[in-house]
Amino acid sequence: MKIFLLANQWPGWKVAEFLAGQEEDEIVGLCLHKPNRQKGVEKIIAATGLPPERIYTAPDLRDPEKLQEIQALGADICIAAFWYYILKPDFLALFPHGTINFHPGYLPYNRGMNPDVWPFVDGSPAGVTLHYIDEEVDTGDIVAQRKVELEPVDNDKSLYNKTLREIVDLFKDTWPIIRTGNVQPVKQDDSIATKHKEEDRYIIEKLNLDAPTTGRKFLDLLRGRTFRPYPSCYFEENGKKVYVRAELCYEEDAEWNGGKGKWDYTEDLE
Repeated sequence: MKIFLLANQWPGWKVAEFLAGQEEDEIVGLCLHKPNRQKGVEKIIAATGLPPERIYTAPDLRDPEKLQEIQALGADICIAAFWYYILKPDFLALFPHGTINFHPGYLPYNRGMNPDVWPFVDGSPAGVTLHYIDEEVDTGDIVAQRKVELEPVDNDKSLYNKTLREIVDLFKDTWPIIRTGNVQPVKQDDSIATKHKEEDRYIIEKLNLDAPTTGRKFLDLLRGRTFRPYPSCYFEENGKKVYVRAELCYEEDAEWNGGKGKWDYTEDLE
């Protein structure tokens, strides 16, 4: 199968490595994010082994001449491995077997931005989903998905790392089904769907220390906004913002028990 790959970050690199190692498949083209959003692209490019003339950036996908070039590559399918930008119908129409997107959430819950935040905040399931891209955001038919266990010591960053690993594993396990055309897509249940915008996470960051709540809800809110080195929840006191994080560990991992204090599972994804 001939593949056009949209790739960024660690999942994009690992997917590029995997697909490049498949004897029956060929990555015929690659598209990267705009420079200000690129992460790990050197490794992605190296994994594909593609020449510069077959490597594009996001703005090219709206250029009619570039779209003609991409069409001439003859790709059967497009794989969007951690792709940020919305894809237009004229690009999606280039691939007979469609475009499959990586979503680090358990659809139809938590469509849109920051799906790793909301399982802490509202109790929605955490997970990962491979789905076809359609006209809307994260609404296409599901190819495969898995739930991810949310442990008591997890926070936003540790859950995010878990979803990165899980979605790459899910893709590797599902690829034989995809490439042989034996996918049995499942429509999403819109009646239970939830969706979030980027600004939604900023709304929950400001704490009202006088508002009635439970210890569990307060802690879960902090867990959902603990992702070093990014800002966390805060409250205001004497005209200043005071930031609060949730760092948790099991007893056996605690520093005072000789452990390494593995609070936020900052695993080296390399």
